[in-house]
Amino acid sequence: MTDKVTGPASYFPSIEKKYGQPIDHWMTQLDTVREAKHMEQVAYLKETFEIGHGHANAIVAVYRQQNGLA
Repeated sequence: MTDKVTGPASYFPSIEKKYGQPIDHWMTQLDTVREAKHMEQVAYLKETFEIGHGHANAIVAVYRQQNGLA
């Protein structure tokens, strides 16, 4: 039995479907603004790629956790 994904990562399937890119693509994009604060990274995704606020926030939350920035 597979564990149900919870938290911000639970949005990943819908993000991939809506924006047509795998999550790894968005994680790589965030590398360019790695030193920015959480909300600055969210704004970067929203303004540069027109990602919705909730989706951008979910991507950034997981990115920061995976990169020891949380």
